[in-house]
Amino acid sequence: MTRILLIRHGQPHIALRPRTGHAGFADYIDDYEKAGLAPSDLPPEDVRDLARELEHVFTSGRPRAHQSAAALAPHAELTADPLFAEAPLAAPAIPLLWMRVPKWAVMSRLLWHMGFHPGIENARAASARAAQAADILIARARKSGAAALVAHGYFNWMIGGQLLRRGFKRRGSHRARYWNTVIYESKDD
Repeated sequence: MTRILLIRHGQPHIALRPRTGHAGFADYIDDYEKAGLAPSDLPPEDVRDLARELEHVFTSGRPRAHQSAAALAPHAELTADPLFAEAPLAAPAIPLLWMRVPKWAVMSRLLWHMGFHPGIENARAASARAAQAADILIARARKSGAAALVAHGYFNWMIGGQLLRRGFKRRGSHRARYWNTVIYESKDD
C-alpha cells in the first residue's frame, strides 16, 4: 500500500480575522506569508500518531509550514521546496469595501479562478505545479511506502485532486482548519 499524507500547517502567529480594506488585505497577504507557527499551537495527538513512523517530511519552506513540520515530526528529515507553496492570492482593488480577511480570501480565490492574477501565478500554472508535487510525493511514497507533506490548505486540495486522477483513494476531507490531514492510498501493483 502506498500512502500519502497531506497536512495543513498549524495556526500562524498572526491575527486571523481582522477587518480591512483592499490595501490592508494586500499587506495581510504579505504578513501571512512571513508568519511563523503560533507558539501555543501544537499538532493534535491523532496527527502526531500518523507522523510517528515518518523518516522524511516535505514542506513548502514557508515559516508556518516548516515550523509545523518540525513540531509534528522532530525526528524526521525535512525537505523544504517552494514547489509546495500555497496557490497565491492577490487583493482586488475595491475601494470603500471593508471585510474580514477570510471573506477577502474567498473573494480573491474566486477571482483568481476567473483570471484575476496580477503579478502572481495563475490557476493553470498552479495546477501544473500541483501535478509536479504529486509526482514527487508518489515517487517518495513508492520508494519508502509513505510520503508526507506539511503545506497549505488550498494547494494540498489541488494536489489531492491530482492524486485522485491517478487512482488514489482519499480518507478524510480537505477543510479550512489548521492541522487538517487527508490520507491518500493506492495499492501497489
